[in-house]
Amino acid sequence: MTVHASDTTTPAALVARRTPGHSLEAPFYVSDALFRLDVDAVFARSWIFAAAEAELPEPGDYITLTLGAYSVLVVRDDDEEVRAFHNVCRHRGARILNDERGSVGNIVCGYHHWTYGVDGTLLHAESQPPDFDRSCFGLRSVHVRTVAGLVFLSLAAEPPADFDEFAARVEPYLAPHNLARAKVAQQIDLVEHGNWKLTMENNRECYHCAGHPELQRCYFPLYNFTEDEVPPGMRATFERFQKADAEARATYESLGLPYATIEELVERPTGFRVQREPLDLAGESFTPDGKAAVRRLLADFPTARLGHLGFHLQPNAWFHFLADHAVLFSVVPLAADRTLVRTTWLVHADAEEGIDYDLDSLTGVWVATNEQDAVFVSRAQLGVGSPAYVPGPYSPTESQVEDFVTWYINRLTAHLEGP
Repeated sequence: MTVHASDTTTPAALVARRTPGHSLEAPFYVSDALFRLDVDAVFARSWIFAAAEAELPEPGDYITLTLGAYSVLVVRDDDEEVRAFHNVCRHRGARILNDERGSVGNIVCGYHHWTYGVDGTLLHAESQPPDFDRSCFGLRSVHVRTVAGLVFLSLAAEPPADFDEFAARVEPYLAPHNLARAKVAQQIDLVEHGNWKLTMENNRECYHCAGHPELQRCYFPLYNFTEDEVPPGMRATFERFQKADAEARATYESLGLPYATIEELVERPTGFRVQREPLDLAGESFTPDGKAAVRRLLADFPTARLGHLGFHLQPNAWFHFLADHAVLFSVVPLAADRTLVRTTWLVHADAEEGIDYDLDSLTGVWVATNEQDAVFVSRAQLGVGSPAYVPGPYSPTESQVEDFVTWYINRLTAHLEGP
């Protein structure tokens, strides 16, 4: 890793001198110390997206999630509720579940076989004295919430208090897509060789979308352009978008689907953006011709031509909900210069591969787009690691990148100045 002279500057000084409208200084992307601060100040203090409920269809199904030094296990209990616990045995601290996912009857530590129920209760601890009180040694809980089939967790002792209000506002957008009855058609992990913020920044702008030919065929690449700002070369696309948008709004209103954009990315702890908008071509899905990739729709929609519902959550997720499927993206920081991007495709629980959908057709656009984004992010990481790098200005179409970075700086500030 390249070490910049400014690496010796304190995080508080770096935060204080951040120039609005410009990219961050190099240490934010390359410093191991800043990476650890990001985990503590951002990921361990926010609500983060963990999984789809569809990844835990049966009691005992679990996933594990690693964030820095934290390991969390998320499990569906016998009452079919989703629970989350620190993946740390209450005996001598051994990590209990070491696989990324699986299914258990009880949660058994492989070291000394302390055994917990899927509700976290300690059921068995061999060779303890008669006065040993098992009720004092259940697994330590992690805050967890489900919203319209999505699982969120917070490692904070006191999670951000705005989650209830956030959930109440986004659930009407998500719930019609019936994710609670979905199944996982595919999940692909991709490790990007870049800092997690570069991954999120890359996702928050379409300034670079000429590098996504597959996505551009079905997606209107008009991110943040007002009518007056549309470049001449994109005028025909903009006019096609206007027509599709008018038709889509009429459809949304006839079906009672909320579509107004909510964008609150800067001030609140749980920064989010939600918007329903049309797609190009047939307007149904992310496929080469824009037609539905799955014959059985996610819900009882009378049409597949619903465009997509875009949902973005800081610090670690974005989503696309369509009539026929949903695509979920989560970001997990692995190191200062490595980030896991997990992409999950959900379809109706009764949809059958080979009959109702072809997996390559379902996933092709985003597989290609993710691989292209990984190249962009790795190039950005190489650039910010150069001694020649100095922060550059965002364009007006990158306003959501500026919002994300400002939110991030606000989170660090709150942490550094907090009690």
